[in-house]
Amino acid sequence: MSMSTAPHSTPVGLPARVRIPVVAAPMFLVSGPELVIAASAAGIVGSFPTPNCRTTAELDRWMGTISDGVAAAGPDAAPWAVNLVTHRSNQRLEEDLRLVAEHRPPVVITALGSPEPVMETVKGYGGLVLADVVSVRLARKAAGFGVDGLACISAGAGGHTGHLSPFAFVSAVRQFFDGLLVIGGGIADGWGVAGAVAAGADLVYMGTRFLTATESMASPDYKQMVVEHGPDDLVVSSGITGTSASWLRPSLIANGLDPDALTAPAGRDYNAGADVQGRWKNIWAAGQGLGLIDGVTPVKSIVDDLAAEYAAATRRFAGRTLR
Repeated sequence: MSMSTAPHSTPVGLPARVRIPVVAAPMFLVSGPELVIAASAAGIVGSFPTPNCRTTAELDRWMGTISDGVAAAGPDAAPWAVNLVTHRSNQRLEEDLRLVAEHRPPVVITALGSPEPVMETVKGYGGLVLADVVSVRLARKAAGFGVDGLACISAGAGGHTGHLSPFAFVSAVRQFFDGLLVIGGGIADGWGVAGAVAAGADLVYMGTRFLTATESMASPDYKQMVVEHGPDDLVVSSGITGTSASWLRPSLIANGLDPDALTAPAGRDYNAGADVQGRWKNIWAAGQGLGLIDGVTPVKSIVDDLAAEYAAATRRFAGRTLR
């Protein structure tokens, strides 16, 4: 069915359980239990990547803490999500998936590989599977595995990034996919969220806006660098992880790297644990939304601002709609 000639039918479930249609995206070495719980308590989906935990024992503790914290936040709290790297280099995937089956996060987001390894486990307990994709080709492949949704990472996203415009990505994917569609890439305010939803997305992936949150695990120096710099200070390169990612130029220079002469490693390695954290600990990522950030503030304040902007945007759109 061509979505250009048929109305988009918003999937029931997750979008109806959030205050505003936003996912606090999983950020490497930034998203932890405190940020996830605060996001869910504020009414948006909170998430974190499993490589943020050095060991499976730590991951076990994190998921227990998050599950209890979200439950304690009350009935208005939004669901939480865990992000699993399914690339073959992640030797910890099987153990992490065992803990997913035990803790049953409502949403599991796969990244840097096929969603196939998680489908049976997550669907078995009634969870939702979203596949993180950076191209239309990968979106088609993921859709073929029966995922509930696609997280379409577009140009402007922080960390591992895409190359398509968010609007072009939404339009292309809606030609063949009527499931839950999350879009991310340089969207950092409620106005952008409203635009993405109007274009056909159900939720917006937003990472950089929460990078400097009080509850973020980012170091004070990392947060200050985000506050002091803008989109012109970003470098997109595969020279760190082997996959295109958006890095803060000053952090590359501080680590003795020439931002204009990075060489991609021979192979990609996303194996979780202490080693990967040590390699990338002081090389900092950010997306194009960093230009809107002027300080360190609590998650609740950020979400309140997003909600006010989103409401203003929807009113503006309604006022301009032809009758």
